[in-house]
Order: sequence, then structure tokens, then C-alpha cells
Amino acid sequence: MKHLTFLKVLLCVSLMNLSPLSIHQLKAQNARNNDNADNIVGVYKGKQGDDNFKAKIVKLANGTYQGQVIWMERDRDAKGNLLLDTKNPDKSLRNKPANQIVLFTGLKYNAKKHRWDDTKIYDPQRGIRANLTVEFTNDGRLCIRGSLLGISESVYWTPIAP
Repeated sequence: MKHLTFLKVLLCVSLMNLSPLSIHQLKAQNARNNDNADNIVGVYKGKQGDDNFKAKIVKLANGTYQGQVIWMERDRDAKGNLLLDTKNPDKSLRNKPANQIVLFTGLKYNAKKHRWDDTKIYDPQRGIRANLTVEFTNDGRLCIRGSLLGISESVYWTPIAP
């Protein structure tokens, strides 16, 4: 009886020690093995340059995915004014708060390549759009790769919520 109780406690402790990253590693592995395109849906933290942010990826009604900034560590200027998307090539979006910028929309899952692609990502720091590919890394992060004119840059987003 003592051994059975010990095994139950050991099992509970083992399950409690699964970190969020471990769960997301399993989710990433599942995405690679089962082609479950919806595994990308969730909230992520990322960093580009000195800017820390959180982004949310959702599935749209048409079956594609959209990524949007939902929080920025520095969302105000020195005077306390909310930062705006001033570099956006679409002048009608330049008054949009920087912590609400849509980074990409229309992202599609490519089952042959086990990644998401076929859209562009918006880089608000530079005000440009680049071809986008997204895939899970072995450690469960998302590799967000923007490519323009043969030049690529990758940033990594860490999942924080499904």
C-alpha cells in the first residue's frame, strides 16, 4: 500500500513539473507530426531589438491565421503619449496605437513543408512588409522569418498561453 501511495505522489509531482514550455514543446511536436495547423493559435512573447511585446495568433473565419500585438513593454513616448504606428505605409493606419498593430493576416498552413506561409508580415519598426514563414522550433518556440529581396531576419516567439 505504501508503494502504491508513493507511486501516486511521484506521478502527481511529475505532472506538476511540466513547465509551460514543455507543454508547448509537445504541442510543437504534435504540429510537426500531425499537421495540426491550429497548434499555432495562442499568445506569445517576443522581442525585436529592445522592444518586448506579446502577440496573439488567432484563426480567422476563412481558415487563415492573423497575428496582432496585444501588449508592449514600452507603449508610450517620453511625454507619456501612446505610441502610434507612424511608419505604416498605409497612411490611414498611422494613428493606430502601436500596441494594437496587426502584424500579419492571411497566414496559411503548408502541410507539405510543415510550416505556415503565403502572406506578408509587417515590421512596424521599419514600416515595411516582407514575405513570411512561420514554423515551430524543436524547443517549442515559433520562428518568425521575414524575407525581402533575398535578405531574411528571424525572431523567435515563446508561447505563454494556448
